[in-house]
Amino acid sequence: MMRITTGDVNDPRVIDLLCIHLASARAETAPGSAHALDLSALQSPDIRFWAIWEAETLLGLGALKRLSPDHGEVKSMHTAKSARRRGAGTAMLRHIIGSARECGMSRLSLETGSWEYFRPAQTLYRNHGFVECAPFADYVPDPNSVFMSLDLRGS
Repeated sequence: MMRITTGDVNDPRVIDLLCIHLASARAETAPGSAHALDLSALQSPDIRFWAIWEAETLLGLGALKRLSPDHGEVKSMHTAKSARRRGAGTAMLRHIIGSARECGMSRLSLETGSWEYFRPAQTLYRNHGFVECAPFADYVPDPNSVFMSLDLRGS
């Protein structure tokens, strides 16, 4: 049974998976186009960070960044390779969407890569109602990025 907890930034398993996430995001994206958050950025007061577990096995990570009172951003979504296609990413995304609603947000956005490596993530987001949108917050148009948004009032 999977459970989602607050991400413990002192847990070596969380740190290791976050390092894998950062390394793969940077390796699979053009220089300057990777926007994954590192450990210190995840500790910002405007970010809620979670880990998903099965018993003592870390399956994935995810975060919600508050951009404004009614707008949030999905950040640092990553599922461990061994846990892919088992529902961990879906469970984490549903948790983030639910948390955004509980916080009173009406819009949830994200940035992901445009390269082949990111196709499964794009599919996951589309399957949960996200649609492509213009860059938001501090993002600028970038052919290496796909920007997506979800209207939380209608989903």
